Amino acid sequence: MPSDIIPNELVESKIFVFRGKKVMVDRDLATLYGVETRILNQAVRRNIKRFPEDFMFQLTDQELQNLRSQSVTSSLEHGGRRYVPYVFTEQGVAMLSSVLNSDRAIMVNIQIMRTFTRMREMLTENDELRRKIELLEKQYDEKFGIVFEAIRRLVDDSESEEKEIGFTY
Repeated sequence: MPSDIIPNELVESKIFVFRGKKVMVDRDLATLYGVETRILNQAVRRNIKRFPEDFMFQLTDQELQNLRSQSVTSSLEHGGRRYVPYVFTEQGVAMLSSVLNSDRAIMVNIQIMRTFTRMREMLTENDELRRKIELLEKQYDEKFGIVFEAIRRLVDDSESEEKEIGFTY
């Protein structure tokens, strides 16, 4: 089986942030794993002790509205979900591999874990870049501060030494 059976961009587009955590929605995970959402949720319910609240939680109605505004989800009138979805953190997704025992689930899980890791690495790199930029700005601010101070002194000195213009009697 190929190592990347799903485009990385697709996996990344299915990661959302709720309650300050990167999560994936049960329906999206089920689609990636090639199972029905109800099958995924049944497997989770049968193994609920493996999914504490920091691994999986149910969205609130307000969070569901935010999710709908972030992505295209079907409405109840068109055969959409009839319950508020569950979302899985990175640890919850890792735990799913122990309750969904198929080759596809294992391969998809590995790919999702790599995507989470790559995203975390990118954030770390961006954080390092941000710190370097701030350091450069401070250095340049100090140098420009010296330049501006020198200009101020020149202006102050020239004002104090101004000669009167006109005739003197």
